[in-house]
Amino acid sequence: VSLSIMLALAVRPVGALIFGRLAEKTGRRPVLMLNVLFFSVFELLSAWSPSFAAFLVFRVMYGVAMGGIWGVASSLAMETIPDRSRGVMSGIFQAGYPCGYLLASVIFGLAYSVVGWRGMFLIGALPILLLPWIYFKVPESPVWLAARERKEDIALLPVIRSHWKTCLYLVVVMACFNFFSHGTQDLYPTFLKIQHGFNPHTVSIIAIFYNIAAMLGGIFFGAVSESIGRKKAIIIAAFLALPVLPLWAFS
Repeated sequence: VSLSIMLALAVRPVGALIFGRLAEKTGRRPVLMLNVLFFSVFELLSAWSPSFAAFLVFRVMYGVAMGGIWGVASSLAMETIPDRSRGVMSGIFQAGYPCGYLLASVIFGLAYSVVGWRGMFLIGALPILLLPWIYFKVPESPVWLAARERKEDIALLPVIRSHWKTCLYLVVVMACFNFFSHGTQDLYPTFLKIQHGFNPHTVSIIAIFYNIAAMLGGIFFGAVSESIGRKKAIIIAAFLALPVLPLWAFS
């Protein structure tokens, strides 16, 4: 389990670079649809893996798609909403992550003993059903449309050279935040099952509670950032989480 998660996460920067650049050329919406299609297909293939080696290959390809979808989706969202609402909306957007985790926890608790791990991956491919809705209902980013109207074509390397300090800062910050998040969430159910011997139902209940809290926290601090600023909201949230982390393992 740890190896498959590690590989899927390790290749996400590759997907971010590939699909991010593609989104600059062809638009956010079509690349978002391509990402959803891509990771849904590899969810299906993961469910039908004939061997563990094939399963790892499919998880790597899934990780590439996931690396692309977060950046493209966040760009589309942040470029579409009004500037004055970005704090609140970013909190709601971020709450989507634990919301998906919450749904997975509920389904795991209810269905895992019936459908097994293969069935869980089949269920994980259901986002492919969102493609018609994205195509017909989600508008393209007005920022990208305006740039295309001006015939702007921003090369990647010159941007990185001009803003390398900002790029490095963002990479380090996101690496720390993802260590914060994935280190406590992705492996926590496995930790509860192996180290504490909890059954799937108990693990699911625990995951439901901490993901509800994560959703509320995302929305709350997104709203708070409108008043005190993004940086202060991030720092306060991170410091509030630190004393809680040991309790996850030793309570």
